[in-house]
Amino acid sequence: MKMIEAIIKPFKLDDVKRALDRVGIPGMTVSEVRGFGRQQGNLEVFRRDEYELSFFPKMKLEVVVTDSLADQVVSALQDRGRTGNYGDGKIFVSTVQDVIRIRTGERGETAL
Repeated sequence: MKMIEAIIKPFKLDDVKRALDRVGIPGMTVSEVRGFGRQQGNLEVFRRDEYELSFFPKMKLEVVVTDSLADQVVSALQDRGRTGNYGDGKIFVSTVQDVIRIRTGERGETAL
């Protein structure tokens, strides 16, 4: 099993969710986060005052899938999460040792 975490721009969330639905992903965890990467931040002017924005709003998606679905999920995230501009985000893929469904006690892929 794989844990796939993606950091994307907030306005791409609906597109990404639809793409994951088409792949057959029934659920995910989504969090509002803030961060920066290579773009570091920028200077904004509001009512003649300058403000440095060093953390940008992002969405973090987390999904655990079988190994056979991992490549499809990554492709969907790349296709629908990309704008071609700085700050599009990152995708992290890691191995999951076990999953336990709290309600039933099921383990492994059946708990997904």
